[in-house]
Amino acid sequence: MGTSAQFGRWLAAAVAVAGLAFTSQAVQAQDTVRVGKSVPFAWTFTPLDIGIEMGIFDKHKIKVEMSSFGGEARLQQALAANGVDFGLGSGPGMGFASKGVPAIAVAAFASQPKNLGIIIHADSPYKDIKEMKGKKFSITTVGSLTDWLLKRAALAQGWKHDDLIGVPLGGFETSYAGFKTKQVDGIVLAVESIYLLLSRNEGKYIANMGDYAPHFHTHVIFAQSEIMDKKPDAVKRFIAGWFETVAWMKANKAKSVEISARVLKSTPEIIGRAYDEQISMLQDNGKFDPEAIKVIRQSLVEMEILEKAPPDDKMFTTKFVQ
Repeated sequence: MGTSAQFGRWLAAAVAVAGLAFTSQAVQAQDTVRVGKSVPFAWTFTPLDIGIEMGIFDKHKIKVEMSSFGGEARLQQALAANGVDFGLGSGPGMGFASKGVPAIAVAAFASQPKNLGIIIHADSPYKDIKEMKGKKFSITTVGSLTDWLLKRAALAQGWKHDDLIGVPLGGFETSYAGFKTKQVDGIVLAVESIYLLLSRNEGKYIANMGDYAPHFHTHVIFAQSEIMDKKPDAVKRFIAGWFETVAWMKANKAKSVEISARVLKSTPEIIGRAYDEQISMLQDNGKFDPEAIKVIRQSLVEMEILEKAPPDDKMFTTKFVQ
């Protein structure tokens, strides 16, 4: 009986230890999340690639499945269809929740839009945006950041918001094709891509969009409603991994430039310049600036993107930002 009783106690202890080990493994289990970039060619989205390559998301028990889209509207369509869990999009994209998209911003990660500009043809007779009233410019999609900023640029000249005409051509390849065939007079484009075209003597750089939105959230992280409801801890860990990556990039320029240049198929010289000019845009903590939110909310109505200004809870939540 003694031996049987000892065996019983040993078995019970073994089962308990096994149960604890199983629980520990469950707590430490890695979550796979689907993350979409609104465009594939923006340097400001490369923290995703860098965090993956440097193992920072792994450290937070997050495995990233990455995809890219041809503009904000297409990213929001993917969020609406539950095709991605997170989206790297634009501040003005926060207006899509009022149109029924089941996703809102959970962190802000880039401020004034110094990363975008306007390039026109090298042989254009014009030299300044003030001369471009009524001209056509490639944007990614209607309602995208490029669309919004083009409208802001028109208003800044004292014109109507549609006096600079946006033509939604999608990503870089299709926009560039429209530019080369002169279907459009210019492109609203990532500055690093503008530098690439300038290095090939293909255009003139006439405006930086940071001038038109000094208080702004250029980029935010969107989370789909389902992952916020079912896996809130995964949301927190993804955000933590993102901002740890930003901190790592600020401390490791050379490696960040090396990875970004490879991802964007550009040169280290061009990406190094983009790094120097844009690294200060990247926020450290994800917090939303009330002044930037006010600008976005009001302009969504002024530019006829929405009929009325959305409330805060239809645009973003602060519960996942530490």
